[in-house]
Amino acid sequence: MKKDYYLIIDTETTMSDKVADFGAVVIDRQGNIQTQCGVLVNGVFGIDPLFYIANEKEKSLWSKQGKDRRFTKYNEMLENGARMLASVNAINLWLAKVAGQYDPILTAYNLPFDLDKCNKTGIDLTMFTNSFCMWRVAFNKYAMTKSYKNFAMSIHAINPPTKLGNCSFQTNAEVMTKFITNNPELVDEPHTALEDIVYYELLILKNMLKNMKKKELLNADLGFDWRKVQLKDHFTAK
Repeated sequence: MKKDYYLIIDTETTMSDKVADFGAVVIDRQGNIQTQCGVLVNGVFGIDPLFYIANEKEKSLWSKQGKDRRFTKYNEMLENGARMLASVNAINLWLAKVAGQYDPILTAYNLPFDLDKCNKTGIDLTMFTNSFCMWRVAFNKYAMTKSYKNFAMSIHAINPPTKLGNCSFQTNAEVMTKFITNNPELVDEPHTALEDIVYYELLILKNMLKNMKKKELLNADLGFDWRKVQLKDHFTAK
């Protein structure tokens, strides 16, 4: 019987919607890492500004000042060997080798986002025939449960109200990992691609693989409906 493998990817991007930091990990169904890749993209990193939000507060990771701090951190990673620069062609050659050796099922915590950014950078993910969005699976399997909603409330994992006053539970990889591991004190993601996979998204996928069949993961009908995690529908004053 053919053994199943899974390829988790993650990206950190630039203001031009290209990939600056590319991470990828291949695991077997038991969650054992077979091979991994964590590189800064030559021709993008250091040329296109890292993504930031103009009106974010200075202390925020996604502020302009936060962008500068992240850029400094990446340069330190280059100096200490935690990262290397790699061309898009080199990344594609690595992916082709992975496809040939493992034929893995492709996933990411927000797969449509990562597919779009990789496509705009020239990183080829079309060689992987089967895929699923880990976020959509996690949303439908975990976020809809009473235990998840209570957990989110207990750690104040609530999104800010929108302009229309809608307020919802968070379902991002950080909160999901804290829930899966029952560790509310887990530090937030560093938002560096390879580390986010190894210490967060991999833990989510391992839990899924332990409790779900492959056909459930590949169910293309799974969707995300923010209306299902509205705080107002799950809170009653005492």
